[in-house]
Amino acid sequence: MAIAKKIEGFIERSSWIRKMFEEGAALKASIGEENVFDFTLGNPVVEPPDRFKQELYKAVSNTSKGMHRYMPNAGFYESREVVAKTISDESGLDIPVDNIIMTCGAAGGLNVVLKSILNPGDEVIIFSPYFVEYIFYIDNHAGGCRIVETGSDFNIDLGKLEESINGKTKSVIINSPNNPTGKVYDKDTLQALGRFLEKKERELNIDIYLISDDTYKKIIYDDVKFPDIFEIYKNSIIVYSHSKDLAIPGERIGYIAINPECSDAKRLVEGMIFCNRTLGFVNAPALMQRVVKELQQDSVDIASYQRKRDMLYNNLTNMGYDVTKPEGAFYIFPRSPIEDDIRFVRRLKEENILTVPGSGFGKPGYFRISYCVSDETIENSLNGFRRARKI
Repeated sequence: MAIAKKIEGFIERSSWIRKMFEEGAALKASIGEENVFDFTLGNPVVEPPDRFKQELYKAVSNTSKGMHRYMPNAGFYESREVVAKTISDESGLDIPVDNIIMTCGAAGGLNVVLKSILNPGDEVIIFSPYFVEYIFYIDNHAGGCRIVETGSDFNIDLGKLEESINGKTKSVIINSPNNPTGKVYDKDTLQALGRFLEKKERELNIDIYLISDDTYKKIIYDDVKFPDIFEIYKNSIIVYSHSKDLAIPGERIGYIAINPECSDAKRLVEGMIFCNRTLGFVNAPALMQRVVKELQQDSVDIASYQRKRDMLYNNLTNMGYDVTKPEGAFYIFPRSPIEDDIRFVRRLKEENILTVPGSGFGKPGYFRISYCVSDETIENSLNGFRRARKI
């Protein structure tokens, strides 16, 4: 076998999103792209804000010497300074510049964090349904993964978390707004989680790091508030990406922020800078660091995503689908009308509608629709969703 057996198995486990995407590409080639309604990838159809293009043009037009040389592995000081001030204003804490590390998106950031904190056999808890790559990131760094089911409303269930936490627990990952459900954890939920983890730290005499994947934090609807985790739990680490708020996933730019009240925060920072370098990222892209420095308050038009959410949610519920209304991100996660979510996704494909089964997110019986697509794609898919519902 050309590749490792473990990787062979991982490919099978992680294949659903890409598998449906690839099947969609074949379908588009066969019947025409305009006749296929592709809701598989979280790949924004919207363009970045005009200010992004302006700042990008300024950066590429800058003829100063050294524009494209190495910088400190943590990133440009001036970029980290702006990020630190932004988080300080949001959290009410004084975030040192040194506690910010610019990264190659959230994927790069999560791998850096996990590499820095995990010893072989340490465990990381994630909540189902989950972004499937978390499992592989944890395995990359010799950690074990424990999956905890959420409640019927996709909220954190502390009773179920109690059953999974133990002396090997090193970290808990939360993702809010959540991929694939669009759930936003409110302040009461996160405060309860923080108190629970503090209690477990004392009982087990360990540090438990709460890693908050905040990738979608600017894409929130209906005046829902996004709580700042630094205010709530001291052993907390934020990982962020500008892939979604600025619609630039191909540019791979984000950051890590370490709570200054973290246990041994200075050593954590040193470890993450080292891992940023030795994992091969070396540093975040220089050009993008300069661009996003100017855009910490900017985002794509969130109202356009809310319109797409409402169009899908209202129509699906009127058709009889069982749907929890998303509070953020750009995913909707209906219950499959039949128990076999894979079979139902195949039925949707017969209507030229491409979605992803909930089994791919550790939640059989559901399916994910990524609505970062054109309004026309949503509108033209509705009759197919209606017909498929009658399976």
